[in-house]
Amino acid sequence: MTRTWKAPRQAEPKHIEAEEQSPGLYIVSTPIGNARDISLRALEALKGADLIAAEDTRVTAKLLAIFAISRPLTAYNDHNAPRERPRLLARLKQGECVVLVSDAGTPLVSDPGYKLVREAIAEGVAVHVLPGASAPLTALALAGLPTDRFFFAGFLPPKSAERKNILEEFKTLRATLIFFESAQRLGESLADLAAVLGPRQAAVTRELTKLHEEVRRGTLAELAGRYAAAEPPKGEITLVVGPAGEAAPDFSRVAAALEKALEFMPLRAAVDLVAEMLEAPRREVYALALKMKKDG
Repeated sequence: MTRTWKAPRQAEPKHIEAEEQSPGLYIVSTPIGNARDISLRALEALKGADLIAAEDTRVTAKLLAIFAISRPLTAYNDHNAPRERPRLLARLKQGECVVLVSDAGTPLVSDPGYKLVREAIAEGVAVHVLPGASAPLTALALAGLPTDRFFFAGFLPPKSAERKNILEEFKTLRATLIFFESAQRLGESLADLAAVLGPRQAAVTRELTKLHEEVRRGTLAELAGRYAAAEPPKGEITLVVGPAGEAAPDFSRVAAALEKALEFMPLRAAVDLVAEMLEAPRREVYALALKMKKDG
């Protein structure tokens, strides 16, 4: 008897109901390049807003047009924030829904908005964050460098001397470093990074999520040489720099500590104590302790 195979019955997809939008301040992430990266929640918030506060209304108007959204827009940026913030807070306290967006990515990350959020919280206004695209996190995932610990430093100072002073503060951080940089300063900044931070691996990411997305990887010195000899690249740039390497332990101090500890402690206990106290690799401390015992 021939049996006909039938595909298992698939569960019907569940329809996701739009959430009712309560009053408050909505911090909404927008795409960093590809408009399709916008989230369903972001679209709902934009459609339901009484007012959209945008870093640049012209940029946000283009995004809204793509999704056929028409809502009142007002500019909120570093230049007009002192004047506009009280107006936005007044509308929020009246129970309106105000959406804050930047030109691209997540507001407050190297963009205006921190003081508005702080004062909204102080006034008892509900604050909602709708997560989404972020250039620093996208670049970090793309760079191929350690992601377990990272530090986002925003834009470096435009002048070399100030830039080097700031980099000296970051030099000993055991974390991957993330910077924004302008195309015109890229070569100079990479040269300063190489001079201060040394031979670290790095990545230059450009035009993230866009048609001409590009990532170039190498040491800081290699990348500095490449961009010093080339025309400034086009588009938005995010730099990712590998963390500081593990500092080699001072084994003269390890030997001196072991010598004292071995006078009144068993070998293993002395090794454990010294390795923990001086943050030295236990295996190497143990090998040194054995050698000292043998030579002594």
